[in-house]
Amino acid sequence: MFTRLFSQAGEHVGFVVVVLVVAAVIIALAKASELTFLKGNVNKVSATKFITVCGMFGALAGILMLLEIPVFFAPSFYKIDLSELPVMIGGMYLGPVAAVIIELVKILLKLVLKGTTTAFVGDFANFAVGCSLVLPAVIVYHTRKNRTRALVGLVTGTLVMTVFGTLFNAWYLLPAFSKLYGIPMDALIEMGTAVNPRIHDITTFVIFSVGPLNLLKGVVISILTLLLYKRISRFLHGMMER
Repeated sequence: MFTRLFSQAGEHVGFVVVVLVVAAVIIALAKASELTFLKGNVNKVSATKFITVCGMFGALAGILMLLEIPVFFAPSFYKIDLSELPVMIGGMYLGPVAAVIIELVKILLKLVLKGTTTAFVGDFANFAVGCSLVLPAVIVYHTRKNRTRALVGLVTGTLVMTVFGTLFNAWYLLPAFSKLYGIPMDALIEMGTAVNPRIHDITTFVIFSVGPLNLLKGVVISILTLLLYKRISRFLHGMMER
Protein backbone atom coordinates (compact mmCIF):
# COMPACT_ATOMS: atom_id res chain seq x y z
CA MET A 1 0.00 0.00 0.00
CA PHE A 2 2.70 2.51 0.99
CA THR A 3 4.75 1.56 -2.06
CA ARG A 4 1.78 2.35 -4.28
CA LEU A 5 1.17 5.67 -2.54
CA PHE A 6 4.82 6.70 -2.95
CA SER A 7 4.68 5.63 -6.58
CA GLN A 8 1.57 7.75 -7.24
CA ALA A 9 3.11 10.73 -5.42
CA GLY A 10 6.26 10.39 -7.49
CA GLU A 11 4.24 10.32 -10.69
CA HIS A 12 2.43 13.55 -9.73
CA VAL A 13 5.68 15.27 -8.72
CA GLY A 14 7.27 14.17 -11.97
CA PHE A 15 4.33 15.60 -13.92
CA VAL A 16 4.58 18.94 -12.09
CA VAL A 17 8.31 19.09 -12.86
CA VAL A 18 7.67 18.47 -16.56
CA VAL A 19 4.97 21.17 -16.61
CA LEU A 20 7.29 23.71 -14.99
CA VAL A 21 10.22 22.87 -17.28
CA VAL A 22 8.13 23.04 -20.46
CA ALA A 23 6.50 26.32 -19.36
CA ALA A 24 9.91 27.81 -18.53
CA VAL A 25 11.30 26.82 -21.93
CA ILE A 26 8.31 28.31 -23.74
CA ILE A 27 8.54 31.58 -21.80
CA ALA A 28 12.30 31.74 -22.39
CA LEU A 29 11.86 31.22 -26.14
CA ALA A 30 9.23 33.95 -26.33
CA LYS A 31 11.31 36.42 -24.34
CA ALA A 32 14.54 35.61 -26.19
CA SER A 33 12.88 36.18 -29.56
CA GLU A 34 11.69 39.63 -28.49
CA LEU A 35 15.11 40.58 -27.16
CA THR A 36 17.03 39.44 -30.25
CA PHE A 37 15.76 39.30 -33.82
CA LEU A 38 12.33 40.83 -33.06
CA LYS A 39 13.79 43.78 -31.17
CA GLY A 40 11.97 46.93 -32.25
CA ASN A 41 9.29 45.03 -34.21
CA VAL A 42 6.90 44.40 -31.32
CA ASN A 43 4.27 47.03 -30.47
CA LYS A 44 5.22 49.00 -27.37
CA VAL A 45 2.35 49.82 -25.02
CA SER A 46 2.12 50.78 -21.38
CA ALA A 47 2.13 48.06 -18.75
CA THR A 48 -1.50 48.82 -17.90
CA LYS A 49 -2.67 48.45 -21.50
CA PHE A 50 -0.53 45.33 -21.96
CA ILE A 51 -2.18 43.69 -18.93
CA THR A 52 -5.63 44.84 -20.10
CA VAL A 53 -5.24 43.33 -23.56
CA CYS A 54 -3.75 40.09 -22.23
CA GLY A 55 -6.54 39.79 -19.67
CA MET A 56 -9.24 40.55 -22.23
CA PHE A 57 -7.99 38.04 -24.79
CA GLY A 58 -7.18 35.49 -22.09
CA ALA A 59 -10.75 35.70 -20.76
CA LEU A 60 -12.20 35.28 -24.25
CA ALA A 61 -9.90 32.34 -24.93
CA GLY A 62 -10.86 30.73 -21.62
CA ILE A 63 -14.55 30.93 -22.52
CA LEU A 64 -13.92 29.51 -26.00
CA MET A 65 -11.96 26.65 -24.44
CA LEU A 66 -15.17 25.54 -22.72
CA LEU A 67 -16.92 25.17 -26.09
CA GLU A 68 -15.44 21.87 -27.23
CA ILE A 69 -16.42 20.17 -30.48
CA PRO A 70 -16.02 16.38 -30.82
CA VAL A 71 -14.46 14.99 -33.99
CA PHE A 72 -15.42 11.73 -35.66
CA PHE A 73 -11.86 10.44 -36.12
CA ALA A 74 -10.68 10.63 -32.49
CA PRO A 75 -11.83 9.20 -29.11
CA SER A 76 -14.24 11.26 -27.04
CA PHE A 77 -11.54 12.75 -24.79
CA TYR A 78 -10.06 14.54 -27.82
CA LYS A 79 -12.05 17.58 -28.91
CA ILE A 80 -11.35 20.70 -30.91
CA ASP A 81 -11.90 24.26 -29.67
CA LEU A 82 -11.19 27.75 -30.97
CA SER A 83 -9.42 29.07 -27.88
CA GLU A 84 -6.18 29.65 -29.78
CA LEU A 85 -7.84 32.31 -31.94
CA PRO A 86 -7.74 35.10 -29.29
CA VAL A 87 -4.26 33.93 -28.29
CA MET A 88 -3.09 34.21 -31.90
CA ILE A 89 -4.64 37.63 -32.45
CA GLY A 90 -3.34 39.00 -29.15
CA GLY A 91 0.12 37.60 -29.89
CA MET A 92 0.20 39.09 -33.38
CA TYR A 93 -0.64 42.45 -31.90
CA LEU A 94 1.60 42.45 -28.79
CA GLY A 95 4.24 39.80 -29.55
CA PRO A 96 5.34 36.33 -28.38
CA VAL A 97 5.49 37.08 -24.64
CA ALA A 98 1.92 38.36 -24.70
CA ALA A 99 0.85 35.22 -26.56
CA VAL A 100 2.27 32.98 -23.82
CA ILE A 101 0.65 35.09 -21.08
CA ILE A 102 -2.74 34.96 -22.84
CA GLU A 103 -2.38 31.20 -23.23
CA LEU A 104 -1.62 30.85 -19.52
CA VAL A 105 -4.53 33.10 -18.49
CA LYS A 106 -6.80 30.99 -20.69
CA ILE A 107 -5.80 27.75 -18.96
CA LEU A 108 -6.08 29.22 -15.46
CA LEU A 109 -9.52 30.66 -16.18
CA LYS A 110 -10.73 27.37 -17.62
CA LEU A 111 -9.54 25.55 -14.49
CA VAL A 112 -11.38 28.05 -12.30
CA LEU A 113 -14.61 27.79 -14.30
CA LYS A 114 -14.65 24.07 -15.02
CA GLY A 115 -11.80 22.36 -13.21
CA THR A 116 -10.06 19.44 -14.87
CA THR A 117 -11.45 16.18 -16.20
CA THR A 118 -8.09 14.83 -17.36
CA ALA A 119 -5.95 14.96 -14.20
CA PHE A 120 -4.54 18.27 -15.57
CA VAL A 121 -2.83 16.44 -18.45
CA GLY A 122 -5.31 17.76 -21.01
CA ASP A 123 -4.92 21.30 -19.70
CA PHE A 124 -1.14 21.07 -19.88
CA ALA A 125 -1.41 19.60 -23.37
CA ASN A 126 -3.64 22.48 -24.47
CA PHE A 127 -1.09 24.99 -23.18
CA ALA A 128 2.03 23.34 -24.61
CA VAL A 129 0.55 22.31 -27.96
CA GLY A 130 -1.29 25.62 -28.27
CA CYS A 131 1.98 27.50 -27.80
CA SER A 132 3.58 25.33 -30.48
CA LEU A 133 1.01 26.75 -32.91
CA VAL A 134 0.97 30.35 -31.75
CA LEU A 135 4.64 31.08 -31.00
CA PRO A 136 6.08 30.15 -34.44
CA ALA A 137 3.27 32.04 -36.18
CA VAL A 138 3.67 35.16 -34.04
CA ILE A 139 7.47 35.16 -34.26
CA VAL A 140 7.48 34.79 -38.06
CA TYR A 141 4.82 37.49 -38.43
CA HIS A 142 6.78 39.97 -36.33
CA THR A 143 9.92 39.64 -38.44
CA ARG A 144 8.08 41.71 -41.06
CA LYS A 145 4.47 42.51 -40.34
CA ASN A 146 2.48 42.03 -43.55
CA ARG A 147 -0.16 39.63 -44.86
CA THR A 148 2.35 37.38 -46.64
CA ARG A 149 4.46 36.97 -43.52
CA ALA A 150 1.30 36.33 -41.51
CA LEU A 151 0.36 33.53 -43.91
CA VAL A 152 3.85 32.04 -43.75
CA GLY A 153 3.77 32.23 -39.97
CA LEU A 154 0.37 30.55 -39.73
CA VAL A 155 1.43 27.73 -42.06
CA THR A 156 4.64 27.31 -40.06
CA GLY A 157 2.76 27.25 -36.77
CA THR A 158 0.25 24.71 -38.07
CA LEU A 159 3.01 22.37 -39.24
CA VAL A 160 4.99 22.76 -36.01
CA MET A 161 1.90 22.06 -33.90
CA THR A 162 0.96 19.03 -35.98
CA VAL A 163 4.41 17.47 -35.64
CA PHE A 164 5.08 18.53 -32.06
CA GLY A 165 1.59 17.66 -30.83
CA THR A 166 1.76 14.21 -32.42
CA LEU A 167 5.20 13.39 -31.02
CA PHE A 168 4.54 14.90 -27.58
CA ASN A 169 1.31 12.92 -27.23
CA ALA A 170 3.05 9.67 -28.13
CA TRP A 171 6.13 10.27 -26.02
CA TYR A 172 4.66 11.86 -22.90
CA LEU A 173 1.05 13.06 -22.79
CA LEU A 174 -0.79 9.79 -23.44
CA PRO A 175 1.40 7.75 -21.05
CA ALA A 176 1.03 10.49 -18.40
CA PHE A 177 -2.74 10.57 -18.85
CA SER A 178 -2.84 6.78 -18.55
CA LYS A 179 -0.90 6.84 -15.26
CA LEU A 180 -2.43 9.89 -13.61
CA TYR A 181 -6.02 9.20 -14.65
CA GLY A 182 -5.75 5.50 -13.97
CA ILE A 183 -6.72 4.19 -17.41
CA PRO A 184 -4.51 1.43 -18.84
CA MET A 185 -2.84 2.34 -22.11
CA ASP A 186 -4.47 -0.68 -23.77
CA ALA A 187 -7.88 0.77 -22.88
CA LEU A 188 -6.95 4.09 -24.49
CA ILE A 189 -5.82 2.31 -27.63
CA GLU A 190 -9.09 0.37 -27.71
CA MET A 191 -11.00 3.65 -27.58
CA GLY A 192 -9.06 4.70 -30.66
CA THR A 193 -9.71 1.39 -32.37
CA ALA A 194 -13.45 1.85 -31.78
CA VAL A 195 -13.45 4.96 -34.00
CA ASN A 196 -10.78 3.80 -36.47
CA PRO A 197 -9.88 0.11 -36.98
CA ARG A 198 -6.44 1.13 -38.27
CA ILE A 199 -5.49 2.20 -34.73
CA HIS A 200 -3.82 -0.69 -32.93
CA ASP A 201 -0.96 0.89 -30.94
CA ILE A 202 0.20 4.29 -29.70
CA THR A 203 1.94 5.10 -33.00
CA THR A 204 -1.15 4.55 -35.12
CA PHE A 205 -3.22 6.28 -32.43
CA VAL A 206 -1.33 9.56 -32.76
CA ILE A 207 -1.00 9.28 -36.54
CA PHE A 208 -4.70 8.77 -37.21
CA SER A 209 -6.22 10.76 -34.32
CA VAL A 210 -3.85 13.33 -32.80
CA GLY A 211 -2.10 14.44 -35.98
CA PRO A 212 -5.30 15.12 -37.97
CA LEU A 213 -6.86 16.86 -34.96
CA ASN A 214 -3.94 19.29 -34.62
CA LEU A 215 -3.79 19.85 -38.37
CA LEU A 216 -7.52 20.62 -38.52
CA LYS A 217 -7.30 23.00 -35.58
CA GLY A 218 -4.30 24.79 -37.07
CA VAL A 219 -6.03 25.27 -40.42
CA VAL A 220 -9.25 26.56 -38.84
CA ILE A 221 -7.42 28.98 -36.51
CA SER A 222 -5.26 30.20 -39.39
CA ILE A 223 -8.22 30.93 -41.65
CA LEU A 224 -10.11 32.76 -38.91
CA THR A 225 -7.02 34.77 -37.98
CA LEU A 226 -6.53 35.91 -41.58
CA LEU A 227 -10.18 36.93 -41.77
CA LEU A 228 -10.37 38.75 -38.43
CA TYR A 229 -6.95 40.11 -37.44
CA LYS A 230 -6.93 43.34 -39.44
CA ARG A 231 -10.37 44.36 -38.20
CA ILE A 232 -9.55 43.59 -34.58
CA SER A 233 -6.12 45.24 -34.79
CA ARG A 234 -7.78 48.50 -35.88
CA PHE A 235 -9.93 48.38 -32.75
CA LEU A 236 -6.85 47.67 -30.62
CA HIS A 237 -4.95 50.57 -32.21
CA GLY A 238 -7.83 52.86 -31.33
CA MET A 239 -7.91 51.57 -27.77
CA MET A 240 -4.17 52.05 -27.37
CA GLU A 241 -4.37 55.69 -28.51
CA ARG A 242 -6.92 56.65 -25.84
